[in-house]
Amino acid sequence: MNFSVENIKNTPAFVVDEDLLINNLKVLEKLREETGVKILLALKAFAMHSLASRLMQYLDGVCASGLNESSLGAEYFKKEVHVYSPGFKSSEVSKLTQTSDHVIFNSLTQFRKLHPEFLAEAKKLGKKLEFGLRVNPGYSEVEVALYNPCVTGSRFGVLVEELSSLSADEWTKLSGLHFHTMCEQGADVLQRTVAKIEEKASQYLSKCKFINLGGGHHITKPGYDLALLGSIVTHLKERYQCQIYLEPGEAIALNTGYLVASVVDIVYNGMNIAVLDTSATAHMPDVIEMPYRPKVYDADLPDILPHTYRLSGSTCLAGDVIGDYSFKHPLEVGDKLVFDDMGTTLW
Repeated sequence: MNFSVENIKNTPAFVVDEDLLINNLKVLEKLREETGVKILLALKAFAMHSLASRLMQYLDGVCASGLNESSLGAEYFKKEVHVYSPGFKSSEVSKLTQTSDHVIFNSLTQFRKLHPEFLAEAKKLGKKLEFGLRVNPGYSEVEVALYNPCVTGSRFGVLVEELSSLSADEWTKLSGLHFHTMCEQGADVLQRTVAKIEEKASQYLSKCKFINLGGGHHITKPGYDLALLGSIVTHLKERYQCQIYLEPGEAIALNTGYLVASVVDIVYNGMNIAVLDTSATAHMPDVIEMPYRPKVYDADLPDILPHTYRLSGSTCLAGDVIGDYSFKHPLEVGDKLVFDDMGTTLW
């Protein structure tokens, strides 16, 4: 860590190391320069608008999950704003048109209903919008069903088979296709995914001005195969003569953020339990939803070091438990604990 925990007076507190963030951004900048890919910040993963101007020195814009994020993107990030939602409402169209450049529809029903409304609003503003469809290719290697957008019964995207129902006139209204099938995965997964997409949908890719490969790419993780990613992007760009987009979120803030919490009480019920002024459900929900075990500085697995504690949140949910950890020294009320890689749980 490049900061002193003792300088954090009020907890819980999220802390972002700007130098580490820039290191990640430089990796993405190099990829942009070498391949011509456009990279958008996924605001659902990292929306720290106080860093907007710095982030946009290295990126091409943002992707938004609905109206609130598109408004944030337009106000603070001031570059391309791509917006997608499983369900847009007619009442949102006017504001979305003002705050967005690209609109990605989730279904043919939404496209056919709302496309004329967006066009009418864009005409009032003298603004050009680009439109796309999210497509579910029926292939994903995400193992946790909670995060798999392609499971049977998923609400996300138009099935490839449905694309054949689009008329020639309707294709003229679309600029591109959007695929989001990954979660914290490498370029090898993307390579297999793109192969499946091309196998099923190459005739539709040839109609595109842009192809968006979504997020879930762990580009800045140590060991990530950047050369393979570059070759995939170049292949698609050259074969289909279109712009390629990526929407990393976690990769931008990976290993750049911390959550500092304080011990407010220690109780005993079969084991020592440290009650913290933070919460798994409120501040790091993936601990329960994924589930996963966050790293705590100067701590280890239970019973490895002399003093083991169950770290718990301060909410009224019985299951608000972060996990069991061991420490070299006994914890005391007022001690500060630092959770690592919390940059994408800030929002």
